[in-house]
Amino acid sequence: MPHTEDERWMQEALHEGAKGLGLTSPNPPVGAVIVRDGTLIARGWHRKAGEAHAEVNAIAQAKEQHGEDACLGATIYVTLEPCSTHGRTPPCVNAILEAGFSRVVISSTDPNPDHVGAGFETLRSKGVEVTTGILENEGDELIRFFAKRITSGLPWVIAKTAATLDGRTTLGPEEGQWISCEASREDVQKWRRQCDAIVIGGETFRIDNPSLTLRGPYAEGREQPLRVIFTSDDLLPQTHHLFSDEHRERTRVHWSQPLEESLRSLVDEGANAVMLESGGRLLAHALHLGLVDELILYLAPRLGGGHTRLLPVDGITSELENIAVKQIGSDLRVTGRPRCP
Repeated sequence: MPHTEDERWMQEALHEGAKGLGLTSPNPPVGAVIVRDGTLIARGWHRKAGEAHAEVNAIAQAKEQHGEDACLGATIYVTLEPCSTHGRTPPCVNAILEAGFSRVVISSTDPNPDHVGAGFETLRSKGVEVTTGILENEGDELIRFFAKRITSGLPWVIAKTAATLDGRTTLGPEEGQWISCEASREDVQKWRRQCDAIVIGGETFRIDNPSLTLRGPYAEGREQPLRVIFTSDDLLPQTHHLFSDEHRERTRVHWSQPLEESLRSLVDEGANAVMLESGGRLLAHALHLGLVDELILYLAPRLGGGHTRLLPVDGITSELENIAVKQIGSDLRVTGRPRCP
């Protein structure tokens, strides 16, 4: 819970920024709120790359609802250091200065090594009070996908899988396809919405014939994610969903590429975050290469499944940190970050 006024208002800005998860790539999600005389008067968030940034949207709302001078002497809370260069939109520091704010409060510093600190310097040089690092951990978490891409050239990789309590990822032939419960499958949609691409292996594609789509409210306001088949097999069933459904133009096949090269090519298509929904061999390969940033495991409350192990390759170990466990329907969802060696 926030303990100071700055933390209270920054929490509101972070809430706004989270609305852009999955919508803004290759830009980061950003939120902003404007406070005058202790009262929140406007909110804004970045909705799509090429469109107005969070600060500009918040300023526009403040002026529309409270008049042209609404921001004079006010404070703006922004989850990420305001941009100071002209890209597809003008620099946000210019909009902040023109609006007349007396104070700017920031959560995260821009991770882009070409821009880091430049926004702070510009604002301070014009006499604006700048406070940084408010709820910084939360701000860094919000932009973790973007930060990984901009500093490494690789997307943030979320590996998702489901297993029985004894570590099996398939059921017997008479028991159906789904290990996880319906509530867990709904929960996966929330995670998919945050990602720009979903990667599966050729075996998963052939056996499961998945659609890998966002459905219902999770598909609103954004394109379907890219659907990527990572395989060395060029004999893929052309009648499967990924080649025949209405979203087939979103399907990519990465034949016989090194996995890191495959992920970098998705960055070239604008991806900040990728979900790996593969079988155990590809998951083990990604873990071995240190390419998994986040793991989501749905554990079903049952013992005994098919012959397929969660990690069918011996010698793969990965200790998780930042672990969180939550019950989703009848399943347990375990999330964590593989510890860097």
